Amino acid sequence: MFRGKRYKDSAKLIEKSKAYDTEEAIDLVIKTAKAKFDETVEAHIKLGVDSRHADQQVRGAIVLPHGTGKTAKVLVFAKGDKIKDAESAGADYAGGEELVTKITSENWFDFDVVVATPDMMGVVGRLGKVLGPKGLMPSPKAGTVTPDVEKAVKEIKAGKIEYRLDKTNIIHCPIGKVSFGKEKLTENFLALMSAVIKAKPAAAKGQYLRSVSVASTMGPGVKVNGARITD
Repeated sequence: MFRGKRYKDSAKLIEKSKAYDTEEAIDLVIKTAKAKFDETVEAHIKLGVDSRHADQQVRGAIVLPHGTGKTAKVLVFAKGDKIKDAESAGADYAGGEELVTKITSENWFDFDVVVATPDMMGVVGRLGKVLGPKGLMPSPKAGTVTPDVEKAVKEIKAGKIEYRLDKTNIIHCPIGKVSFGKEKLTENFLALMSAVIKAKPAAAKGQYLRSVSVASTMGPGVKVNGARITD
């Protein structure tokens, strides 16, 4: 893969084989973020589980102490007064069948999170094939299937993020923007790590945290010493 001069210069500041303490790792991510825009900082957490087994799934949601630096666009599937509740809480879109039609016929995806009331899941289920691959399908575990749409929308707008395993048993999550600074990014990172550690499945055997790293959008990854992260 081609790497530009900025990336190569940044990479020189990092010892590839070293796992850094959390604050030092975050500090390096900030120093090596050289892009001309406010880069997003992501955590990448490889777990010692097998996501093919239902009893080893790791999935949940957390409101980061300082948000993500991005206001998510929220789509809510609901009926009657619940639509008004969602809109008053700040939902960008709220409705029922007509939104299903818009998504299927117009290939419309101008939203980041989908929330649904339980009585709408029969309708939303028809969108499984298009929402699922994009990671947009509502889930009770993530708090996005709920009768309390007002609370769900407010939490998402406040910086609630969902964490879930990909096919290689890695969780990828934004923890804020470079402009947040070391202190806020560290607090967000530790809040996420605490949630992931607490979500350890009973069926998981051996080392749970296999590897942890943080990186900015355009910068190199920095390994974090997982043994030094406390929940």
